[in-house]
Amino acid sequence: MGLRMRVHDREPIGAALRRFKKLIERSGMKKEIRAHEYYEKPCEERSRKKSRKKSAIRKAASGKPAKPERSF
Repeated sequence: MGLRMRVHDREPIGAALRRFKKLIERSGMKKEIRAHEYYEKPCEERSRKKSRKKSAIRKAASGKPAKPERSF
């Protein structure tokens, strides 16, 4: 996936870096990189998803609002 960002003339490097970080976050690339940072066995991935699903069901049944997932 190719992302392009043009740095404007006389733009401070801090502002360009801030825009770059937002671009990476919005594209979902940061989340993808974190997911592939370490190898996870398929069985571990299934069990993690299963436990996340169970906890969401349990929270919905108790009446507490579920926390929205944070995007990195």
